[in-house]
Order: sequence, then C-alpha cells, then structure tokens
Amino acid sequence: MASNNKQGYKWVCVGDAPPDPATGKRKQISRRGDTKKEAEKRVNKVISDLNSYGIDAQKNKKLTFEMVAYEWLATYSKGKIKQRTIDQRLTTIRSIGKYLAQMKIDNITHRQYQNVLNSYDEKGYSTSAIITMNSVANMIFKYAIKNKIRYDNPCFGAVIPRKTRTVEEIENDVIAEKYFEKKELIEFLDSTREYGQYQDIEMFYLLIFSGMRSGEMCALKWTDINFETNEIRITKTIYSKNDNRGVYILTPPKTEGSIRTIDIDISIMKLLEVHKENQKKAPRTTNYQDMNFVFCRKNGYPFFPKIILGRMKKILVNTTIIKPATPHIFRHTHISMLAEAGADLRSTMSRVGHTNAKTTLQVYTHVTDKMKKDTSNKIKLHYAEILDSPPK
Repeated sequence: MASNNKQGYKWVCVGDAPPDPATGKRKQISRRGDTKKEAEKRVNKVISDLNSYGIDAQKNKKLTFEMVAYEWLATYSKGKIKQRTIDQRLTTIRSIGKYLAQMKIDNITHRQYQNVLNSYDEKGYSTSAIITMNSVANMIFKYAIKNKIRYDNPCFGAVIPRKTRTVEEIENDVIAEKYFEKKELIEFLDSTREYGQYQDIEMFYLLIFSGMRSGEMCALKWTDINFETNEIRITKTIYSKNDNRGVYILTPPKTEGSIRTIDIDISIMKLLEVHKENQKKAPRTTNYQDMNFVFCRKNGYPFFPKIILGRMKKILVNTTIIKPATPHIFRHTHISMLAEAGADLRSTMSRVGHTNAKTTLQVYTHVTDKMKKDTSNKIKLHYAEILDSPPK
C-alpha cells in the first residue's frame, strides 16, 4: 500500500516475521520504499536475516561498537580472569574505540577494521600490540555474532601489519643481552652494597638466586619461607592497577606451573633471617599495619614491581653496565646460572615456573653452546703442541 509523508508518497510493505521467541506472539515487519518492489525487498531482507541468523536489524541499529565491547567485557570478566588481564582488555578496547567506538557495530566493514590496524602500524605500534588489538576485537565481534547482533566477523582475513627488522636490529638481537654475565653480576651487586637503599641487598640477592618474578617476590610473606628446610613457596603475585600504594590485590601467579616450591641457598636464607630481625627494629609510621610481607614500606604495605625497577635503575647508573636491564633480567641470569651448573632443561623450567620452553630454551641453549665452545678452546690451549703438529 502507499502512504503519504513529507517527501511525498511512499510504498509500505508488511510481512510476517518469525514469532517473538519470548512471548510466541505474531510479529510483523514493515518497511518503506520509493517503489513497491523496493519496500518488499527491504521487508524480505529483514525477515530473511531473522530466519537465517536471528538478527533483528531494527533492534540492533542503536548498538555501537563501544556498547557491545563493554557488554562483552562484563561477561568476559565473569570467568577465571585476573584483574590485570581485565584492565589490559579495557585499555585495548579504548585503543580500538578511538576509531570504532561510536560506529554502529552491525555497519562496521572488514575494510574499515583493516584500516584501524593499518593506522596503528603507521603510528609505530609494535606487532605484538596490534596482534593483541586484533585478538580482543575478534572476541568482541564473535560475541556480537553469538548474540545475534551481526552475522559476520570483520576480523576474518584481516592482515596483521608486520615490521621488517633492520640489519642493525637483527645483529643487536642477541640472547647475551638478556642476562648478566658473571662480571656484570658482581659489579651490580658491588654497586648495590655501596649505593643501594634499605632492603635492596636482600631483594636483589633473592631475585638473582631464586629466579622468581619481581611481582612474586613483592607478594612474599614470611609464612611462605621455611627456614628449617631452606625453601620458599611461591603461590601468588601482586598487582596494583595504578601503582597506588594502598590499593593492590594478591592473585595466583602467571600460570599453574608458576605455583612452586624452590630450595634456596643457605647463605641467602641467612640473609633473609637477618632481614627479618632487622625488619622488627626498623622505623615504622604511626599507621603501620603488620601484614607480614617480607619486603614492605614503613607503613607495612608491600612494594610493587615498579618500585623494584626504580631502585634497580638508581644502582645501574653507578655501574658500567649498558645492557637494557629490568628486574626480569635476573630470571634469565638465574637460568644461565642453572645451565652453567649443569641443571637439565626440565628442572630449570620447573624452578623458574615456565610452562613454555621457548624463553628458557633461548638462554639455556646459548649458555650451553658457549660452554661447549669454551671447553673446546680449553682443550686446544692445553694440548696446543699436539694440535699444532698434526701428522702429515
């Protein structure tokens, strides 16, 4: 039938859609068009989408990418997800949202989405950062499909821009940069003794000779340390979204394999034992709260990894070490120490809480290969007379 409006006469077509799934009542769809054929085509498209995908375009037309993204995040957060991961997902949503936030989610095309990835590549974002964006966007669009908000995924077939490394980057990307050699370690510890602050000696010795993550160390409580067996039980890590001194949470470690008990050299245990006694005598604030943390501030609250990084940088400026070092370098250093001591790969992974062999293997293989080369050089030096005079 035809109807009149401000633009003149329009054809209106009405068709029967699938019954309302909640009430079972009859549902009719009406659409306008300049011609009868156009109006019928629009109605048939809506009914087809409802029959094939259960998608109600009229109902979904107000839903933006941002609205659906936050709806997905609320559901995603109900799973066994760490708060750190949830915060990271929120940051990623905001990054994608700079381009897509107010766009109707059912109108976003593959081309528009690909342009978002390309734009971040042109801004100099790392490949890993773009991969993370794509992963989060993919989960959001899959959620939209599952909930009948759209029928396809614009992430499908998207190309992740990858940067080509320069010759200089390739040549500088050596495993030796990821851990301290013995002489560097000695220099760092000497500098710690001379320039370090209260608790620095204990913290850095423990990181070096345990291989634990700085977040795991900050979460340690005295109940985790067994002075009778010389063991430390690692069951948690610490997280503070904005490094707020009074706001933090203790969560399980990075992976299930990170929950572990490790034996510690007796000299380190004695260092910790003395630290425990000194801690009882250390100055405290009037609002001090005894939360039993091994390393804490004057008010009893724990340190955060960012604090450990800051203290490490202050020590490093008084050394000749030029490697780009963070507290994580001590984990790799510990792996190198285990490799030199002859520990096998499996036990090394278990000790540092690695379930993926890649990182451990890189350092482990580099050190053992270096040891083999050093052994060959020692043989050559020791038996030089024989090797320099081979039979003719």
